[in-house]
Amino acid sequence: MVFALIGNQNCGKTTLFNQLTGSNQHVGNFPGVTVEKKQGQIRKLHAEVVDLPGIYSLSPYTSEEIVTRDFLLKEHPDGIINIVDATNIERNLYLTLQLIELKLPMVLALNMMDEVRESGGSINIEQLSRDLGIDVVPISASKNEGVDELAERAIRAVEKHSLPARMDFCDGPVHRAIHSIAHMVEDHAEATGIPLRFAATKLVEGDAPTIQALKLNENELDILDHTVHEMETALGTDREAALADMRYSYIEKISAQAVHKPGDTKEQRRSVKIDRVLTNKYLAMPFFLVIMSLVFYLTFGLIGPILSGWMEMGIEWVTELTDSALTAAGVSSPIHSLIIDGVFAGVGSVLSFMPTIVVLFFFLSLLEDSGYMARVAFVMDKLLRKIGLSGRSFVPMLIGFGCSVPAIMASRTLSSDRDRKMTIMLTPFMSCSAKLPIYSVFAMAFFPQYSAFVMIGLYVLGILVGILVGLLLKNVLFKGKPVPFVMELPAYRLPAPKTILLHMWEKAKDFLKKAFTIIFVATIVIWVLQTFNWQFQMVADAGDSMLASIGAFIAPIFVPLGFADWRISTALLTGLSAKEAVVSTLAVLTGAGADRQLAALLPGMFTPLTAVSFLVFTLLYMPCVAAFAAIRREMGSMRQAVGMMVFQTGVAWVVAFVVYRIGLLFV
Repeated sequence: MVFALIGNQNCGKTTLFNQLTGSNQHVGNFPGVTVEKKQGQIRKLHAEVVDLPGIYSLSPYTSEEIVTRDFLLKEHPDGIINIVDATNIERNLYLTLQLIELKLPMVLALNMMDEVRESGGSINIEQLSRDLGIDVVPISASKNEGVDELAERAIRAVEKHSLPARMDFCDGPVHRAIHSIAHMVEDHAEATGIPLRFAATKLVEGDAPTIQALKLNENELDILDHTVHEMETALGTDREAALADMRYSYIEKISAQAVHKPGDTKEQRRSVKIDRVLTNKYLAMPFFLVIMSLVFYLTFGLIGPILSGWMEMGIEWVTELTDSALTAAGVSSPIHSLIIDGVFAGVGSVLSFMPTIVVLFFFLSLLEDSGYMARVAFVMDKLLRKIGLSGRSFVPMLIGFGCSVPAIMASRTLSSDRDRKMTIMLTPFMSCSAKLPIYSVFAMAFFPQYSAFVMIGLYVLGILVGILVGLLLKNVLFKGKPVPFVMELPAYRLPAPKTILLHMWEKAKDFLKKAFTIIFVATIVIWVLQTFNWQFQMVADAGDSMLASIGAFIAPIFVPLGFADWRISTALLTGLSAKEAVVSTLAVLTGAGADRQLAALLPGMFTPLTAVSFLVFTLLYMPCVAAFAAIRREMGSMRQAVGMMVFQTGVAWVVAFVVYRIGLLFV
């Protein structure tokens, strides 16, 4: 049994999915968090549920609507679980009426009933069920109330093949048009497997994919146009407005009978009060800057360094213990060097930064799940429009501060191809968390008293360069205006501790996976290339190794930026596998066993000015191969993806060159 889990954005869909399956999906409180469908088995039951993107209708205008519609019509799920926000039931039921037309076993999950009760409201569940012709189950997904009953009712509906008891919610001219068209295309719908009522409604709407799928002849198309024209003339409105009016008229009718809402919920009233400050025309940006500065200070200046210091002490203890054990066992020098100078130096130097990254994601998750980040997107809309984007592009860019791969994938939620491609090109300029180990080591080595300011400065520089590049792209490659920005602001809610912990664990797990796969392999490769020459003979001096010759070949590119050491160019090259590999490579090449040891050795390779130039280049140059693969997939063209990588690396070189040359004037 396969169920499609469908609902509007911010209705608690992903929370319900987690409760049904027990999976560790991240729950975000802003639109667009679910980019792809997710699948999981319902606990204790032999059934699967597919979490589909949040949508408002089945019209294929956005990528989310296309994903959901294709799944329903082509994958043929056994049933539908439609989740509805009970605090905003009128808007949510618009999608429900369209889902009913698909003629599939269906159960409606009425979520957030706890908030309705707390506000003094009530919903007549039996009345609503009769009016819609489907089972209605009151639940509170965040508190796991009613979820088991919902799963059982959904299973029962499929087993008994309980189809919606009614599908006809229309009257007058719309009624005549839908039924006339349904009679005409009945054989076409049956042949293509499209539900008849859904097909007729979509034809009235003028839905191009449905017209194409049904393969209507010219005579039938003429009859269709004539029927729709008669309806529009009778109602004095266009075809889409006529269908919308029909559905909302019925929703108003059943809501008047079944729904009692004395006023806004406590969460909605609280949100209005908070928004008077946080979305204020003059106070919104200062508050955002203060909040983000506090997050960076706590992460990089207070909590992160302490936790990373403890982690480093543990890694040093394990390294010394292993070193002693290998020596006592009489292990050969090459193997001993590979384990201690290669694996432990490379992986250990990166691993010590995991606590800092987890702390950063703890704060970002708090802001995201509370609903604040949706407000930031709203506030940013005006600023982003100056570089040719809408506030909706802020969400992928924000995700880019964590990792460029999901950020690039999140661009699918943008409805305009122009906005999507432009956002993909700007997102890698947002500094991802993989670069944090590089910043931390260099800040520790050259600016120990100003580490937090260095971090903030790099993040701000990435944003400023992104803005300048955006202005360039707007006037050269992507001329035109961004699409209008419409966004539903969710009510402020206290994030669930379970959700925050799951998010932190996911990031820690991803970091550990990368440390013991990509970085582990990279450190071994680096050690081999550093230890042997091209004849595969061990060398006493790393300067005679294969790695030195490779690094020396590309080193001249970086001479104008102030650093020409082959070890530095090699580290930048390995950084293409994963940005953390820059630190692990430098640790292997310098023989440092931990980040503090590496920080002590860096002044022999850099001056403070060349360190700044290096940091600027690592901030801006092309992302890792995983991000490149995501860009190629989303762009749909290898040529465009390669061009984007060359362009971004060129921007990095120019900015680092300018910073270095300006710095020379003051040295």
